[in-house]
Amino acid sequence: MLFKNFKEGVLEVLFPKVCTVCGLKLTSNENFVCNLCLNEKFEEASREGKTASSDIMLPEGISLQHALWNFDKGGHLQDLLHQLKYQRLIGVGEDLGRQLGKSLLANPFFTERIKNNKVGLLPVPLHKKKRRMRGYNQAFHIAKGVAEVINLPVIEQEAVIRNKNTSTQTGFSLEKRRKNISGAFQVQKYEAIENSVCIIIDDVFTTGATTFELASELKEAGCKEIMIATVAQA
Repeated sequence: MLFKNFKEGVLEVLFPKVCTVCGLKLTSNENFVCNLCLNEKFEEASREGKTASSDIMLPEGISLQHALWNFDKGGHLQDLLHQLKYQRLIGVGEDLGRQLGKSLLANPFFTERIKNNKVGLLPVPLHKKKRRMRGYNQAFHIAKGVAEVINLPVIEQEAVIRNKNTSTQTGFSLEKRRKNISGAFQVQKYEAIENSVCIIIDDVFTTGATTFELASELKEAGCKEIMIATVAQA
């Protein structure tokens, strides 16, 4: 034990843990992003008293669209989300998820809607080929962070699957996005969805094409109410 503590101390001196955003040394209760950056570095997206943080009209069945921050193209947030998605820094996702969870708890509309209901967090599913290639689903790790804060279960990943391996939608028009994602999701375990409030979790909300398509499938499967929560909105 003494040797282990000594080894850890030496490693901490030689290779200190630093914030992924600002590069400053992290404290013992910080993980990948320091509290200063989490609380002050990014622009808040959600507006008090609003059921949508974007200006997009929500389809029937979706009661809330909540984003933590506004996307900063070419900025620190884009870099963080890129590291989460492509560089296997899943701990970043959990840090961001915890911050998203705190933001949701500060939204009175959200807290009111989850009272006395069966509620589950649903990460937007990845197609099995993409998940196998990447090794993980980034939305799942964001959902894990959210779950730590608001004490709600993450719906098992096989309950709803993505059965269409869609191409990236970056640069697509809204119409092309809708065609690209149409029919992409399938509910496999109805008992996980029926008569429940499902909170769809994702990294970025852009046009809503993906989450709205998923919400449509959930509604058909008997979901009682649907909310969308993302780290960023573009």
